[in-house]
Amino acid sequence: MTDKPTPAGDRIAKVLSRAGIASRREAERMIEAGRVSINGKVIDSPALNVTPQDKILVDDKPVAEPEPPRIWLYHKPTGLVTTAKDEKGRETVFDKLPEDMPRVMSVGRLDLNSEGLLLLTNDGGVKRKLELPSTGWTRKYRVRVKGKPTDDMLAPVRKGITVDGERFQPMSISLDRQQGANAWLTISIREGKNREIRRAMEAIGLSVNRLLRVSYGPFQLGELKAGEVEEIRQRVVREQLGMEAPQKTPVRKRAEIPRGKHGSKPGAKPAFKGTGRSGGKPGGKPGQRPTGKSFGGSGSRDRNAGGKPQGRPGSRKK
Repeated sequence: MTDKPTPAGDRIAKVLSRAGIASRREAERMIEAGRVSINGKVIDSPALNVTPQDKILVDDKPVAEPEPPRIWLYHKPTGLVTTAKDEKGRETVFDKLPEDMPRVMSVGRLDLNSEGLLLLTNDGGVKRKLELPSTGWTRKYRVRVKGKPTDDMLAPVRKGITVDGERFQPMSISLDRQQGANAWLTISIREGKNREIRRAMEAIGLSVNRLLRVSYGPFQLGELKAGEVEEIRQRVVREQLGMEAPQKTPVRKRAEIPRGKHGSKPGAKPAFKGTGRSGGKPGGKPGQRPTGKSFGGSGSRDRNAGGKPQGRPGSRKK
């Protein structure tokens, strides 16, 4: 028995997603509705591979070349759900993103009452890769609980606990300080199951009343303010995802450059200041995080202005 050859190219829904048209699921619905054609023929099934040589139209308009994978840091405030559309009509994180942001997807989720770092990407493949536990990226949280936790109480969670028949992998937990009836913990996990930390704490008699994600793998929340977005430089994205750098375009002589095109390319890469505390580029300074173009919030921030942040768990000291 001979194996069938693997079809060339990528699935049409994946190509449409990479081009920023829609998510894969939405792209499949567009195909079923007869809105997509390939090489002049309307298709009705997403079970089709296409190559760069194929001419793809959506609503009779040509599909642009896909952008390279991009990643943004977003400080999610409480009170927003991490979904594209909410059946209860609640505001979503995507409702609050700046208008000049392209179509993006979230890497994992933070629930309604959780806050802190949420990664956004324009690439479905990147989203799936970064959500897998096998990627090995640690999610770190600052967690405030009601109660007085002890090492004996936390031991089951540190070893791995089963809650309502669902097994949670061992969590790294440190008790930072006790403040009256509340205590602050730093908790690190690698899976990110639904309400994992809250459910684990409840199982040992502790109630979570604040949960702030401060890092996701090498990417740090740092001093990013609630509602603000920053893009990670392309070089850092490639390094963290193990991607090869794009081939450089041959440099043309000055006489060959058309007049009026000496300016910077639209969407130029923003500045970069670091690769993060863990998993970053060897030799980076501890405590640095990938940074870049800033959207929303108070706009561009002067990182040298102001003093130490007051009362913000997870803030970096300078």
